[in-house]
Amino acid sequence: MPDVVADGLRVLFCGINPGLMTAATGHHFARPGNRFWPALHRSGFTPRLLPPSEQRELLSYGLGITNVVARATARADELTAEEYREGGRELAVKVARLRPRWLAVLGVTAYRAAFDDRNAKVGPQVRTIGESRVWVLPNPSGLNAHWTPATLAEEFARLREAAEQG
Repeated sequence: MPDVVADGLRVLFCGINPGLMTAATGHHFARPGNRFWPALHRSGFTPRLLPPSEQRELLSYGLGITNVVARATARADELTAEEYREGGRELAVKVARLRPRWLAVLGVTAYRAAFDDRNAKVGPQVRTIGESRVWVLPNPSGLNAHWTPATLAEEFARLREAAEQG
């Protein structure tokens, strides 16, 4: 699954791993029940609701997308602990090279596994990767019923406000 990245982005969003529909279409967060694209729009990151097929448009807003683990699965719980750890190491190298202002990891469980931080919570983290700050966002999957579309957009908006401040 190709990343949507450039040097010096405002925010690099990082999914857990591609789902099967994402892998089949080549578009990040392509499953219809995924709430990433609506949350991105409702939070003010994009001026309109982008369909996954327009993912490269994110670059014009200083945004990008990558994943912790490259392997596509039907569900993230099919990934192994070692895949998360290796993905975290590879992500750190990528972030150090691309230098986004913020890395936003979509899923607190994935962040904890990838960076061995069992106490991480949603929100800004103490950890930095090079000059990049880190924010953990809720997993936007429709399977994550703990977060409604409204509360998901509110958390995305908190990150947007922080990213606009520098």
